[in-house]
Amino acid sequence: MNIFHGLRDFISSSPKKFLLLIFSVFVVIWFLFDDYGLLKRIRMEAEHRMLLEQSKEEQQRIVDNEQRIRNASSSDSIEKAARERYNFRREGETLYLIRSK
Repeated sequence: MNIFHGLRDFISSSPKKFLLLIFSVFVVIWFLFDDYGLLKRIRMEAEHRMLLEQSKEEQQRIVDNEQRIRNASSSDSIEKAARERYNFRREGETLYLIRSK
């Protein structure tokens, strides 16, 4: 009860300060938790950094795939791909498959 009496005394002694305090608290809460508030901005910045990183990775994959396409015309690369991906072998060779769990 003493808290309420102290608050009532503070309000009655300086109502302008009390209104300024309430307005300031409202502005701070609005600044932090609004649709484009500080917390939302921090989350959006983190997501933006993550998307930029994914974009860099995808660009690197595109460059790697373009390089593989350019090299696909050579018979050595075709043979290498057939051996690695499809387990092809030459006649007389023994093929050992090692699978990891």
